[in-house]
Amino acid sequence: MFPTSSAIPTISALAGLGTASTAVRPAGFSEALTAADDFLWGPWLLIPLLLGTGIWLTVRLRAVQLRKLFPALRFAFVDRSDGEADTAEGDISHYQALTTALAATVGVGNIIGVATAIHLGGPGALFWMWVTAFFGMASKYSEAFLAVRFRTTDANGQKSGGPQYYLQHAIKGRVGTVLSVFFAISTLLACFGIGSMTQSNSVAAQLEHSFGADPALVGIVMAVAIGGVLLGGIESIGRVTAAFVPMMIVFYVGGCLYILAVNITAIPAALALVLADAFTGHGAVGGFAGSTMLMAIKFGMARGIFSNESGMGSAAIAAAAAKTNHPVRQGLVSMTQTFIDTFVVVTCTGLVVLSTGAWTGDDPATMTATAFTTGLPGQWGHYIVSVALIFLGCSTILGWAYYGERCIVRLVGVHGVLPFRLFFTVLIFLGTVTSLDDVWTFADIANGLMAIPNLIGLVLLSGLIARETKAYLEQDPYLRRPGDEFTSVPEDAGVEA
Repeated sequence: MFPTSSAIPTISALAGLGTASTAVRPAGFSEALTAADDFLWGPWLLIPLLLGTGIWLTVRLRAVQLRKLFPALRFAFVDRSDGEADTAEGDISHYQALTTALAATVGVGNIIGVATAIHLGGPGALFWMWVTAFFGMASKYSEAFLAVRFRTTDANGQKSGGPQYYLQHAIKGRVGTVLSVFFAISTLLACFGIGSMTQSNSVAAQLEHSFGADPALVGIVMAVAIGGVLLGGIESIGRVTAAFVPMMIVFYVGGCLYILAVNITAIPAALALVLADAFTGHGAVGGFAGSTMLMAIKFGMARGIFSNESGMGSAAIAAAAAKTNHPVRQGLVSMTQTFIDTFVVVTCTGLVVLSTGAWTGDDPATMTATAFTTGLPGQWGHYIVSVALIFLGCSTILGWAYYGERCIVRLVGVHGVLPFRLFFTVLIFLGTVTSLDDVWTFADIANGLMAIPNLIGLVLLSGLIARETKAYLEQDPYLRRPGDEFTSVPEDAGVEA
């Protein structure tokens, strides 16, 4: 997901993606959307709020993302017994919840967006993406903690949670209800744009460009295949994402590691460039127009936030479905998503672009592809980038479909699930045959609107998060115990707004 301001262009605009016709829009409509997007995602509103909330939570939680990173990684990827425990509530394993959230997060932003950040902010932008991710891990932990802490069971017996529930149950009075509904509506609008139409548009365009596929045919195949998965609910989504998302990440990162191994002597210089330029900026080189320290901070943080979504509340919806006996355990698993997204995938992409020299080109949309084509023999580089974009785009649709579905349940109940799935599937097809410039912008605005109520909730509930996290980790600091049975939404949980 990317803001569509004049300073930070959309992925579709950068890549020249998009099929079909030019849409007819009312005069000034696009400009109004762009102005709203510029304001919302400008340097004085959401970006400092998201970063500031992450810093605040890091302090309150005593840097839990640093202290408990390795136990969290072990628990997420090695010890999966918590999801098999007979006493654990939930619909899918905590690993499947993690891969579902990764499915919605890892994608175009990790492949093209990193190159864009470096092109606009210089090599130092990568450093500020790391900073954003470090503090964002505390936000991601807190979101997942609250999602499990205040999750409920719907009329079909499925777990429902996320900001649309914990804002309602944890913040007493009308304020919590208003924030909850506001988040649910914003997420619903975002999922129709960034979660369906824009993703299918990018996948169809990539297949058309790489293999000459007909966009309409691609749309039909995608709608049928993804619609079939959606009909199976979160269990079906969890199985698919658990199978494909790790495989595609390993596939893409493997290509990156091969290129870095070939260019291993250039890595120290690339890292030195990142660290130095983060505080000094960089002069013009080749197609790179030059940057200042402020540009590195601005574009690095903006891209970092849009890459890992920490603080936006979206991944918490998937976390709420996890089989777990305690919210602290799922919070630690969920924060590894930001680590994988930024410190693994984004870092690999950035170092590949820098070590191969592709970053000095004049087209950020093709930088990653150029780096892969240069670093791998034959057409392997082209195929790796294309296949990764295609599969990760499809997995993003699955993740966001679940987010939208849970928000429909919050707004109108379970009887709205089937109509939502059918409508969402139709939008997948429409996205492949329609020009979507304004849809990208509108979706970015909706994403920003999602973050506002969630950030308010995280700050108000930070005391509860810190208190219960400390109590649990004092008893089980290395996540070795199966966890005590935990009952969601206790009566005394709320706080006054």
